[in-house]
Amino acid sequence: MTASTAKAQRFREFKMPDVGEGLTEAEILKWYVQPGDTVTDGQVVCEVETAKAAVELPIPYDGVVHELNFGEGVTVDVGTVIISVDTDPGAGPAEAPTANGTEQAAAATEDEDAEPQGRQAVLVGYGAAPSSTKRRARKPQPGVPAQPASAPIQAELNGRAAPAPMAAPVAAPAAPAAPVVPVAPVLPATSAAGAGSAGRPLAKPPVRKLAKDLGIDLATITPTGPGGIITREDVHAAAAPAVAPSLAEAPEPMAVATAEPGIVDAAARERRVPVKGVRKATAQAMVASAFTAPHVTEFITVDVTRTMKLVQELKQDPDMAGLRVNPLLLVAKAFLVAIKRHPEVNAAWDEAHQEIVYKDYINLGIAAATPRGLIVPNIKDAGVKTLPQLAAELGDLVATAREGKTSPAAMAGGTVTITNVGVFGVDTGTPILNPGESAILAFGAVKLQPWVHKGKVAARQVTTLALSFDHRLIDGELGSKLLADIAAVLERPKRLITWG
Repeated sequence: MTASTAKAQRFREFKMPDVGEGLTEAEILKWYVQPGDTVTDGQVVCEVETAKAAVELPIPYDGVVHELNFGEGVTVDVGTVIISVDTDPGAGPAEAPTANGTEQAAAATEDEDAEPQGRQAVLVGYGAAPSSTKRRARKPQPGVPAQPASAPIQAELNGRAAPAPMAAPVAAPAAPAAPVVPVAPVLPATSAAGAGSAGRPLAKPPVRKLAKDLGIDLATITPTGPGGIITREDVHAAAAPAVAPSLAEAPEPMAVATAEPGIVDAAARERRVPVKGVRKATAQAMVASAFTAPHVTEFITVDVTRTMKLVQELKQDPDMAGLRVNPLLLVAKAFLVAIKRHPEVNAAWDEAHQEIVYKDYINLGIAAATPRGLIVPNIKDAGVKTLPQLAAELGDLVATAREGKTSPAAMAGGTVTITNVGVFGVDTGTPILNPGESAILAFGAVKLQPWVHKGKVAARQVTTLALSFDHRLIDGELGSKLLADIAAVLERPKRLITWG
């Protein structure tokens, strides 16, 4: 065992995990430990905010914190080392491995046992096998500096011939020859456009997916990452609208320009906040939904006086003791009953396989406004729950969301959603579908309004419902029937029994 291998085994590195479904990055919100603190296996060391929620991360090692690689407020890619732990602090002082020390130690161990002509290391895969064809060494040319032995091999790995030697300047004075340092074959050399083997741009899978979602051709991006790798920042920069040449080339004259009397510079009264976390995820999801699923929104105004009376009665029911009973609970139950009457509504569009996926379960999403932004956790198998069970889960869901402790699993797999815009005094809206879902119901404010009741105008409690649905899955007739049934249940809540 080499010294570097022993060092890597002593200093264990903890990488940013994927705590959700395919998440690529997370922001470190708070560190609960500092260098020198003792930690145990399973102890929470930090809180991070993913694109979906805030999550606490436990450390899987016992030892003493050696180093925190990033500070609070920094966004880190999944798979990046964020903390190192000395698992044997009693062994005396030792230098911890670098950010990629574990990989370097492993590589050093392999090099000890490897044959002189091993495979070349590349970004993905096992690398290129050594060529079986032996080449004669080139004869040195007068006035041409010797090239490192790895240069022709590296050039062949890149899919192009080795660069032609450059003649030394004739008039240059003689100088001692600098030692030739071979280039370590960690990554294939790339061109300015980030092209790897066979001209393919180098980028990690999450970056490739981001570029595909934004419609950006990786071949047109100039990489800034190490070894010519295209980063997420490169993709976002390529997707951002180009700055006007006049503004980009001459910022100084604008900065020093004297404003006319009475004119206030707007930039001095503006704030710029980085888009990240839940806000970033919400923006991406809404754009993807709005420009993927053809939305149709229908509206209906309904007398919910009987439903509001039932809410008051349920609050006094012993079976509902300790549970949160509100109009949203009965709206959710009405939505579930209507879906049972029209089960073909509960579906999803599979673009990759060109199939419609009909679901025999209902995961009811509830849009919740939190300090970190809008999230949509869902109640699993809501369609089979009793009213007390539904009330209990709805209360837990809202409380957890407000505390910022909703897990990514709680937000995955939704089929339909309710958004309660009425709590803000809003009559209704045109809600956008949660990606992958078929319908979303907006519940507006309940207001006392004049209404024709039993042939006479009377003051009644009235609300407006708005149903948006994916027109690829739900035709206008089906969507109309669904919305009409929801309204019918809320107008006469006894239908919860007769239809349920």
